[in-house]
Amino acid sequence: MEKVVLKPEILGYFNFLPITNTLLVSWIVIMVLTIISFIVASKVKKVPDKLQNIFELVIDFGYSLVSDLAGPQKAKVFFPIVVTFFFFILFANLLGLLPGFATITFKHEPLFRSMNSDLNMTLALALTSAFLTHAFALRYLGVADYLKKWFTLNPIFLFVGLLELIGEFTKIVSLSFRLFGNIFAGEVVLSTVAAIFAFIIPLPFYLLEIIVGFVQAAVFMMLTLVFMVLLSEKHEVDHN
Repeated sequence: MEKVVLKPEILGYFNFLPITNTLLVSWIVIMVLTIISFIVASKVKKVPDKLQNIFELVIDFGYSLVSDLAGPQKAKVFFPIVVTFFFFILFANLLGLLPGFATITFKHEPLFRSMNSDLNMTLALALTSAFLTHAFALRYLGVADYLKKWFTLNPIFLFVGLLELIGEFTKIVSLSFRLFGNIFAGEVVLSTVAAIFAFIIPLPFYLLEIIVGFVQAAVFMMLTLVFMVLLSEKHEVDHN
């Protein structure tokens, strides 16, 4: 049975930067999404074909969802970011299910590995989400109202604000570990089942992982959107 390790394998170094197999996969995902974006954008027609209809359906549904939660004005800003999170995570999850992952080797190490089975990757996504969330809060609230969310002269509200501030750090942990845990666990299950059964039996597990990959991408997108909406809303609270 092939051993699944927690730490991503290092393929080489660029100066002092280690190039891991999960980092390599993240670059591949970026290139694939970039190429698809250019292809779709270059073939936009007044009378859409089937491919354009599918993308328009997905984009329209996503934008309506974001607009309902954030409002029309904020939706124009939030939508490109959250939908990028969704497609980036989704394509990475699906790419990790392709044949060759964890089997093609380079210098006796797996050349490819599911990107989100690396906690460094999911933590980077969570930190990016948190940074953008607070950046938009500063943009829409201003520095003074933003600080009032956490700090006030009223000791009770100050305590509540500090608890909420701690909660912002737990959001990062939650986002990163939820995505990492589900994808890494799926990788372990698939490796174990594929090592025992060669053909038909692993197929339901692959179908399950496709569903899990989609759900995890949607969950990350929706949580990021909800955090952005909640933190950028101004709540008038009497601190006296």
